[in-house]
Amino acid sequence: MTIYPAIDLYEGKAVRLTRGDYAKMTVYGEDPPSLARGFREAGAAAAHIVDLEGARDGSPANFGVIKRITEEFGRGVQVGGGIRTTGIIEEYLRIGVSRVILGTAAASTPGFLPEMLRMYGDAIAVSVDIKGTRVAIKGWTELSDKDALGFCRAIGDLGVKTLICTDISKDGALGGTNMELYHTLRDELPIELIASGGISYLDEIRALSKLVMDGAILGKAMYTGNIPLSEAIEAAKQPLL
Repeated sequence: MTIYPAIDLYEGKAVRLTRGDYAKMTVYGEDPPSLARGFREAGAAAAHIVDLEGARDGSPANFGVIKRITEEFGRGVQVGGGIRTTGIIEEYLRIGVSRVILGTAAASTPGFLPEMLRMYGDAIAVSVDIKGTRVAIKGWTELSDKDALGFCRAIGDLGVKTLICTDISKDGALGGTNMELYHTLRDELPIELIASGGISYLDEIRALSKLVMDGAILGKAMYTGNIPLSEAIEAAKQPLL
């Protein structure tokens, strides 16, 4: 299982929200590219970057910082947040981003996701952010009318290769992740699944690896020191027996 250390960007800084609340934001780094360099030095093969302002407002606000992060980290960077046009996708791929993540556009713009899959194939991932039973959009500030699990099944049927799924109620709370959700998704969807939101313990990483999840995103627990990145990478290689 691949560990994706995360950098959430706001005003060019690395921050973390608690349960998606922009009013509950903690700054963890003034120099995100140096964080990315540290991820690579710790052995990370991939990194997960989110432009929080882009996600909320609808267009990227941290492109320059993301370019520098990609230069520091190299191959393996996936980026989400405000990616709602082909032009933005092209720009991210041009600077070396390996995979772009569609969220709001996939859930809210009919026909957009199938067309992007046709044009860019495996370079497109989808993020499904769950609040209650519904899909949250626009940086988690609004709820769509889509049932979350039904939407996950639908995008799997479209041919999406990679799904990133976050239980917002768990994200940034350091109280553990939603293992039941990932059991359900793994049982139903024969696609690449990445767990996100609330991962707080090494045993959770081992359990996700045993579940044959393809990836896990590590955020606040890494920044607080609860789970050192190097230990998470090792735990992902050694699932619970």
